[in-house]
Amino acid sequence: MDLANEYGESTIMGQADKVFIDAVDQASGGDIKITGHYGGSIGYKSVDQFDAVGDGALDMADTITTSLSGIEPLFLLSSLPFIAGSNADAKLLWEVARPHYEEVFAKHNQVLLWATPWPPSGIWAKKPVTAQGDMAELKIRGWDASGVRTMTNAGSTAVQISWADTVPQLAAGSINSVLTSADGGASSKFWEFLDHFTPVNYSMALNMTHMNKDVYDALTPEQQQIIRDAAQKASDAAWADLELRVAENFKEMQAHGVTIVTDIPPEFLAFLKQSGKEVYDEWLAAVGPAGQKILDEYAAKRGS
Repeated sequence: MDLANEYGESTIMGQADKVFIDAVDQASGGDIKITGHYGGSIGYKSVDQFDAVGDGALDMADTITTSLSGIEPLFLLSSLPFIAGSNADAKLLWEVARPHYEEVFAKHNQVLLWATPWPPSGIWAKKPVTAQGDMAELKIRGWDASGVRTMTNAGSTAVQISWADTVPQLAAGSINSVLTSADGGASSKFWEFLDHFTPVNYSMALNMTHMNKDVYDALTPEQQQIIRDAAQKASDAAWADLELRVAENFKEMQAHGVTIVTDIPPEFLAFLKQSGKEVYDEWLAAVGPAGQKILDEYAAKRGS
C-alpha cells in the first residue's frame, strides 16, 4: 500500500508516518507493506488527497485537514484562531472532536486512523512582526481560509497557498512571509528567504492519516487490528514528540541565522485574536449545532 504526504519526511507528521509503517511491518511479519511518499512526491497536494483516498486512487494519506474546509467545514476546527493555548489543549480538542471527524471520513468512504499535531504556528518574515503596523507590510501565505481571513483582517495581504507551492512563491517574491509552524519552516529551510520567526501561537493545526474504507474492509480482522494498533503508536509518538520538536526547531533555526522573536506585546496578540473573531462566527454558521456542541464540551473539559 502507498501512503501519501505533501509534507517532508523530517516533519513531525512524516516521522509519525514512519512509526506507523514500521509498526505495521513488524506486527504483520512483513505481510503488510506500506511505502511512504513524502514531499508530495506521489503527485498529490493535500487538498487532492482526500478525494483520492475516498475514490481508491490512494490507499491512504496523511493530510493537513484544514485545507479541506471546502469539502467539510468541520475540518477548520483545529485552525480556529487561538483556540488551543497549549499542547494539552490541542490534544483535548482533538479527543473531543474525534467522533465527529470519524463520521465525516466514513461518509466519504474512508477510515480515520490518527491525527498528528503541528507545533504552534507563527509568522516567518524578514523582520519582527510585533505591532499592528507591521501587518500591512506582509504578503503572507496562509494554509486555509481561517488563516487568510484572520491575517487579512489584521491588515496584511493574505493568500491561501498549498505547502508544495510555498517555497516557489517565496523564491519568486510573490509572498514575503508565511503563517506556519517552526517545524514546517525548518523542514523547508525557510531561512534561505526569511530570517525572523515570531511565535504568536496562532493555532495548532492537525494532519490526519486516513485510509480507503474498501481497502481497510478487505483486510482480515487481525490485519485491521494491526493497522489500528500501529496507528495508536504513531499517534502516541507524534504527541509525545511535540514539546521536544519545538526546542529542536528553534535550535536549528538559530544555527541558520533565524531570529526567534521573544518580546511580543500582549496588546498585539489581543489585536490578532480580535482579527480572528469573525472566523468563529462563520465557522459556527457553516457547521451548525454540532460545532457549538464541540466548543461547549471542549470548554467544559478544559475548565474555561
